Amino acid sequence: MTGALGAVSSSFAARAGRSPWWVQAAALYVGARLLSACIFMSAALHQGVNPWFPAKPDYWNFINIWDARWYGDVITGGYPSELPVDGAGNVRENTWAFYPLFPALARMLSGVAGISPAAALTVIAMLAGLAASLVIYVLFRDRAGHATALWGVAFFATFPVSPVLQVPYAESLNVLLLATSLLLVIRRQYLWAIPVVVAMCLSRPTGVPFAAMAGFLFLYRAAEAWRHGRNRGAANPAAPDLPGVHGRAELWSLAALTAVSAAAALLWPAIAWATTGDIEAYTKTETVWRGQDLVPFRPWFDTGVQLFGPVMGIVAPFAFVAAFGLLMMSRPVLRLGTELRLWCVCYMGYLVVFLHPQTSTFRMLLPLFPLALSAALVSRSRAYRGAVLVMFVLLQIVWVVWLWAWAQLPGGGDYPP
Repeated sequence: MTGALGAVSSSFAARAGRSPWWVQAAALYVGARLLSACIFMSAALHQGVNPWFPAKPDYWNFINIWDARWYGDVITGGYPSELPVDGAGNVRENTWAFYPLFPALARMLSGVAGISPAAALTVIAMLAGLAASLVIYVLFRDRAGHATALWGVAFFATFPVSPVLQVPYAESLNVLLLATSLLLVIRRQYLWAIPVVVAMCLSRPTGVPFAAMAGFLFLYRAAEAWRHGRNRGAANPAAPDLPGVHGRAELWSLAALTAVSAAAALLWPAIAWATTGDIEAYTKTETVWRGQDLVPFRPWFDTGVQLFGPVMGIVAPFAFVAAFGLLMMSRPVLRLGTELRLWCVCYMGYLVVFLHPQTSTFRMLLPLFPLALSAALVSRSRAYRGAVLVMFVLLQIVWVVWLWAWAQLPGGGDYPP
């Protein structure tokens, strides 16, 4: 019996291996989402009383909670022209914290297909996640062989917070646009990347780190061009300082991408300002959820002290940054190439400067998806890669049961996913 099952499994794997790359990558992603759906449905059976629906909801109700409800509010009610405040004059939670591209697409789909806003949000999230997996494969294939790139997609698709890719959250759309932008940057098609980056900046707040990455990449490419020109000049004094017209045009294109990325990163806060008349409309809204004003770096030390005490809590953020720095210098990460490593550094730097670390931090690590390829590059051993896959699936269960499912804390509320 075991031999027969092994033969069937080998035959299936052989046929799958002969399929086009996009079929294989899509199959991995769809299989991962079906597995996550099973985890959601199992957790829903144990869901008790909560703010949204009766206990033991079905799958569709269970995934349409938390921020999904806010995106639904954007579709039905838009954004307020005045910031809502409580009796003490403090800004209350409102839809300005949620970027407009995702609900705008859902509104269009809802109107065309005649489906509910919640269904439209779910469809767009699932399709965007599927498209993102294909773009990520192409991105990874530029740095590794076919099998390793597929394993990288598998790690991305089963990452512990990957269930968020199939719920009405903007993460899947943002990852699709981010992966496309990074692919165009790697191919040095900087002008083509501009409209994609603008769209990305209207999906989630990833514009600031992307602009930083583009800026540092410009400096790096300019230094390369200068060194190349200097070497050519030493060999031939009549040679130009830059490596030809193409090199200058490429640098100007990258400079344009940097400038547009920086402007696009401020576009949504500027729209909030223009609509409400309050220059701090967006930041005031964002900081409502953290319960304190935006002070760079400070939340990491506050959280460190809360978790590890007054001494180790101050040391913890520095230890974290040092550990991440060592990770970026490891051999598997070095194989990602300059652009992807620079993105990871800039995005993590952005989180360290502006993020208030909490349970939502796990979800915000998803834009570091290039590290999925470096995880696959650690070893070609099937045992190692299979163990990582199993660990990720088990941690999905932890994430869904601990953070997605609602369980009221003693002081009220619950930890957000």
